[in-house]
Amino acid sequence: MRNAPTILHLDMDAFYASVEQASKPSLRGKAVIVGGLGPRGVVATASYEARIFGVHSAMPMAQARRLAPNAAYLVPRFSIYRDVSERVMGLLRELSPLVEPLSLDEAFVDLEAGGVAWDAESARLVGVKLRSDIRTATGLAGSVGLAASKMVAKIASEQAKPDGMVLIEPGTERALLGPMSVRVLPGVGPATGDHLRRAGIHTVEEIAEAGEDELVRLLGKAHGHALYAMALAHDERPVVAEREAKSVSVEDTYDVDIHDRVRVGLEVQRLADRCVRRLRGAGLSGRTIVLKVRRYDFSTLTRSETLRGPTDDPAVVREAAARLLDGVDTTGGVRLLGVGVSGLADYTQEDLFAQAAGAAGAVEVGGDAEEGELGLAGATVTSEGDGGGVSGGEEGRAEEQPAERRWHAGHDVRHAAYGHGWVQGSGVGRVTVRFETPDSGPGRVRTFRVDDPALDVAEPLPLVSGWGEASAAAQGEAPVVRG
Repeated sequence: MRNAPTILHLDMDAFYASVEQASKPSLRGKAVIVGGLGPRGVVATASYEARIFGVHSAMPMAQARRLAPNAAYLVPRFSIYRDVSERVMGLLRELSPLVEPLSLDEAFVDLEAGGVAWDAESARLVGVKLRSDIRTATGLAGSVGLAASKMVAKIASEQAKPDGMVLIEPGTERALLGPMSVRVLPGVGPATGDHLRRAGIHTVEEIAEAGEDELVRLLGKAHGHALYAMALAHDERPVVAEREAKSVSVEDTYDVDIHDRVRVGLEVQRLADRCVRRLRGAGLSGRTIVLKVRRYDFSTLTRSETLRGPTDDPAVVREAAARLLDGVDTTGGVRLLGVGVSGLADYTQEDLFAQAAGAAGAVEVGGDAEEGELGLAGATVTSEGDGGGVSGGEEGRAEEQPAERRWHAGHDVRHAAYGHGWVQGSGVGRVTVRFETPDSGPGRVRTFRVDDPALDVAEPLPLVSGWGEASAAAQGEAPVVRG
């Protein structure tokens, strides 16, 4: 482990909800919940105001509505989340060539590799400036942890929330970790935590006191050794720069199970086309086509077919996905479908006709697998070890408008007479819009027919004007430093 706190962990506070509050003046300081709004939707992010009521990420949306009935419930807008994330990651890459993104709103940075920090004071100054730069660029708050290892830096950023910074001096890690719950350590989930509690181990210090042999007896050799090392604050993992993409995938979760086999087939074809658009957008092709089916009883099946060469041809992907579907029994109904492409390359197979015609004789078909085993984990370019997030189903429905206009709560619209606004809600042939922009005050609300020709979908507006021009001091934002 290093002798200086030069590993930085950044975590953007309640990211999706914070973006929505920055974008919508009428929601600032209020409970905001972002996620899937259907009967089977889950919470992606809850603002700190919503967390007071007990709402948290991954909670079923129906439960969130019971806990916070008066909160604002919004469908995710992934295009603006990605834009803000790219701006933040750009600031991190100015600090160091070693930036390891974990998700849109979280990353590790090796400050020593960038030559910007070498001791506690220089690291602290980098953290203060970074938080100020992020607020200037995006209007959002990010919490920063600084330590000599990735594990402790991440724990420090959790301690810093919301909107703060914590620096852990080398040599003080065990004193910090000792009284904390075992759940603070990476890899200790509910099951492992319960197992340790039954053995009388509740805190990190009690893990260290139990000794390595006891942990190996309780948890097995690999997990026991690793957990004992973490309890002693030993973490030698390096910061790894951008990881190679492993797959591109999309999926949709349906509010009502699909029983009609013809419709299931049409949905798979639509998902295949969406997947190819993302594949081409990333400048990639792939050899292995993956179909994911979650049935009415929550059993999840994946089927895969490996082609002779990489492709980005929609007809080839559609045909392969259809062949895979032929081998899946959907009689009882389907609640989720997904299509993905793995075995990625930056070139395509030239003889696409021969590839499609000969695919049936040149495939490697995988059997049933647990969800996520083949990386079919979301509607985006994914990397090995990517963190979680909102399912690709929500993203797909949020970003790709069908022929008929659908008014998603929280999404951007423009009216010929009233200008830019966002959808507060829709139903019974009406859509309610609040007209405001990130730099306006709370706007007025008006209701229109859903087919009003003067109303149309719009692109999100930037959260701040003049990217990079303003200063935190000019905005009156003083950095908050704790620890």
